[in-house]
Amino acid sequence: MTSTQKDQHGARSQRSQEADKPHRRKGEKTYSCDECGKSFTRAETLKTHQLSHSGVKPYSCDLCGKSFTLAGHLKTHQLIHSGVKAYSCDLCGKSFTRAGDLKTHQLIHSGVKAYNCELCGKSFTLAQSLKRHHLFHSGVKPYSCDLCGKSFTQAGDLKTHQLIHSGVKPYSCELCGKSFTLAGHLKKHQLIHSGVKAHSCELCGKTFAVNSDLQGHLVSHSGIKAYSCDFCGKSFSNKHYRNIHLRIHTGNDVYCCDQCGKLFATDAQLQRHMFSHTEERPYKCDLCEKTFKAPHHLKRHQQIHTRK
Repeated sequence: MTSTQKDQHGARSQRSQEADKPHRRKGEKTYSCDECGKSFTRAETLKTHQLSHSGVKPYSCDLCGKSFTLAGHLKTHQLIHSGVKAYSCDLCGKSFTRAGDLKTHQLIHSGVKAYNCELCGKSFTLAQSLKRHHLFHSGVKPYSCDLCGKSFTQAGDLKTHQLIHSGVKPYSCELCGKSFTLAGHLKKHQLIHSGVKAHSCELCGKTFAVNSDLQGHLVSHSGIKAYSCDFCGKSFSNKHYRNIHLRIHTGNDVYCCDQCGKLFATDAQLQRHMFSHTEERPYKCDLCEKTFKAPHHLKRHQQIHTRK
């Protein structure tokens, strides 16, 4: 066999070996994790991912003590402490520490919610939001509060809840001085001062500042009272009202009238009751000069004039 023939034979042999290898298209994820089933295009990416299952987190933040599996994750985390938010959204002005977070945020403005829950039909902008939502349907609540026993589906929700027990309310309303544990609660409260009630009940016309309040109100029209008191059997259409009522039985967080000793589940109920102990009638109707002890009595009276 000549030198040229040998070269040709070698080239054919190499092509034959390549053909025998499993054909892998570009971008195909052929490397799968045995632990969670997640797939990757490269073996080294799979290897890096598998570290997350080891539970080992050798990289710790000197400022807050949080630990990470990878050095890169620690480096990314440390940007948070720098306070620098170099990436801003052109549409709403919100700033982010990382470009990836800005990119994820911008999907919200697109209005596209491509990820649908098969169980309830709710749609989400992000795949991870849908994944997180699925946990609610599972009914599993592995995270419990050591102080009150309340359980949560996610660790983040437990952490947020625990702020309530701290008693710290760093978010104050500039208009009325009311303070809140969470920034989101303050934002929701501020809608009250705006006077805008964009959410209307189609059944009775009552309007609400936030949609969640409307949804809670709609239950009252159904006549269904699914939440019962274990102590006295009284039923409520809303879980929140049932939980407030329970305070009377448990003695926790109750408000007592220093005039007559009557107990109330909320401070607002006590303040409303206190009007009954005064003889003053400072609330006057502009239309008929009639006076009232409490503002809610005046408001109820004024409906007579509006109906005429």
